[in-house]
Amino acid sequence: MIVPALAFVLFLWWFGTGAILVAVGCSRQTLGLVMAASLPLLAFSVLAFDWAASQDSLVGVYSGFAAAIAIWGWHEFAFLSGAITGPRRAPAPFGASEWRRFRCAVAALAWHELALAATALVLAVLSWDEPNPFGLYTFLTLFLARISAKLNVFLGVPNLAEEFIPETLAHLKSYFRHRPINLLFPLSITALMLAVGWWGERALSTENGVDLVGYTLLGVLSALALIEHWLLVLPLRDAALWHWMLPPHDARRKSVMTTDRAL
Repeated sequence: MIVPALAFVLFLWWFGTGAILVAVGCSRQTLGLVMAASLPLLAFSVLAFDWAASQDSLVGVYSGFAAAIAIWGWHEFAFLSGAITGPRRAPAPFGASEWRRFRCAVAALAWHELALAATALVLAVLSWDEPNPFGLYTFLTLFLARISAKLNVFLGVPNLAEEFIPETLAHLKSYFRHRPINLLFPLSITALMLAVGWWGERALSTENGVDLVGYTLLGVLSALALIEHWLLVLPLRDAALWHWMLPPHDARRKSVMTTDRAL
């Protein structure tokens, strides 16, 4: 049961990220059509999440996990395509104080973060008092890990993963900061390690096969979030896993390939 769950998470993580990068790499004319075509997928994913929450079975656990990933992926696509970002579309003010820089950074992301929070609330309502909470736990894990990663990038890390930022959102790079490490990073790593340990302990201590798979999925997802945090400070580039999925003319692909040659 554990090996299939591990493979399932790794595939969704790799393929889902690649699919988003391919979609975001479309031309501006095509991008609007892709966004419109993605709305039925979002609706289907929410319906699937609602159905899975009531299913105390392996199919329900896998379906809820996949539905949560799909809903999350739609939000990431909406963000990277520029459809849902924030009211501020300008770079960070030059010479601004740390507090003003933080407020401007929040304004640059506000609508997207609020959309994620609202979605989490909707999913919590849909899964309230239902036997399968793993879809909700999946979305919340992604949400909290994202907040942690964004705060670390804002405070400063060596590797900023700028290759994932499309040209339409280039102003966001001005809110990033190159720094050997920041005070939040050890706390983020500790929290994620505790999450991995918590889900792992729950998986090993249960005799219920459904719970075993559910906690394994969450443990592997938390471990991936932990690895992605470490990649913010280690001299490794995870972007190389997806650069071949980007169009040859895409500036992000060229950036990744240049970085790979330099390592």
